[in-house]
Amino acid sequence: MFFQHVYDKTLAQASYFIGCQKAGVAAVIDPKRDVDTYIEIAKQNNMTITHVLETHIHADFLTGSRELAALTGAKLYLSDEGGPGWEYEFDHVGLKDGATFMVGNLKMETLHTPGHTPESVSFLLTDTPASPEPVMFFTGDFVFVGDIGRPDLLEKAAGMTGTMDAGAHQMYKSIERFSKLPDYIQLWPGHGAGSACGKALGAVPSSTVGYEKIRNWAFRFENDENGFVNYLLADQPEPPKYFAMMKKLNKVNRPLLTAVPKLKQLTNNEMMEAMGKGIKLIDARNKADFAKGFIPGSINIQGNNAFATWAGWFLNYEEPFMLLADESTLDDLTRKLMRIGLDNIMGYVASTDEYVKQGGQLDTVPVISIDEFKTVLTEPNIQIVDLRGATEYKSGHVEGADHVFVGTLLNNLDKVSKDKKVVVHCQSGDRATIGYSLLAKEGFKNVLNYSASMNEWLALGNPVVS
Repeated sequence: MFFQHVYDKTLAQASYFIGCQKAGVAAVIDPKRDVDTYIEIAKQNNMTITHVLETHIHADFLTGSRELAALTGAKLYLSDEGGPGWEYEFDHVGLKDGATFMVGNLKMETLHTPGHTPESVSFLLTDTPASPEPVMFFTGDFVFVGDIGRPDLLEKAAGMTGTMDAGAHQMYKSIERFSKLPDYIQLWPGHGAGSACGKALGAVPSSTVGYEKIRNWAFRFENDENGFVNYLLADQPEPPKYFAMMKKLNKVNRPLLTAVPKLKQLTNNEMMEAMGKGIKLIDARNKADFAKGFIPGSINIQGNNAFATWAGWFLNYEEPFMLLADESTLDDLTRKLMRIGLDNIMGYVASTDEYVKQGGQLDTVPVISIDEFKTVLTEPNIQIVDLRGATEYKSGHVEGADHVFVGTLLNNLDKVSKDKKVVVHCQSGDRATIGYSLLAKEGFKNVLNYSASMNEWLALGNPVVS
């Protein structure tokens, strides 16, 4: 058996390439959308991808299953569980609980494991030449290392009212079924630490069924279903705005994107004309470079691992947008965006140089030090705005700080004063700079950025309230 774990650290998303070397065939589970990765693995190992599997209709990324099937001729193996409204709307091999199929000499057994979503399935793999017993369990968003999938996304992100509580009770039953599996089976989940699909995902890529029974919080509620449900639903992080669109696009017969697009370089005039029409310019530079000088009206979303997540909060799927980014980063940024379906990139500009040469004036971010922040705290006409998530804010914040989560800032501009001096901060400064750029774009002139934020505040022993 050939096995390769493919991990997209930008979305904390795992996919799997599993091959039968004797037969020269392979399956891919939950592929990301830039599928050239899997095609290259197959090429290097003289294998043909014949099976593409999904564990459920994903909300956090746009799966590349159909792109991979189109390029390789592989068949799609997808859940037919969940009942009305949970059917994939394109051709596939439907899987019910207990369904088995072979990938060469590798046996895949389907287990219906609802809770995260009604149609969720997991796959037990048996390497039949080696043993009649299963060796690997691919759980998708069912069981993670140290955590389990959240059942509230359908209600909070996709607006499907009434699904949260029902999903939590389904998850309890699925966990009971998991508990009956042999301890020795390897567990390979769909996500790792940093994913919004749970609240306490572990950083290691895999585990075993036995280890999770011992260490995973979900197995501490034997004979206490209500306690399990209450704990599971409490303090889940805010689901990114784009999750609702992923639920739709992963289910319907959408257009395919089988190659990473090459972006058009825009002239300064083209960029300015587009901005004049309301088309967003996303400045993907480091926050420190952005602070030193940015094009008025641009939004700073750094091109780091969180780039796609924050872009999904603030970009509209129906409208084009532009990037300001160094040419060497374009392939990486484009891949990050296409993984959540943000394909409508009008083009890019490589720097602010041409804008300045043609007479444009850059704005700067008024970044303040911790000493300046402490001084500001004593002033009478001041508002401190904590842009972190609700759970972060509740766990400890600067006394007197108001909470406005940066992801929903544009929907809560009325909570930010235009009359007082305003200081924004977050945990490490990334979200504070996003927030500052959004407020500046909306015409706020009274905002300061304590960019060092809570990391510095806490490291120096300053007090918080909760």
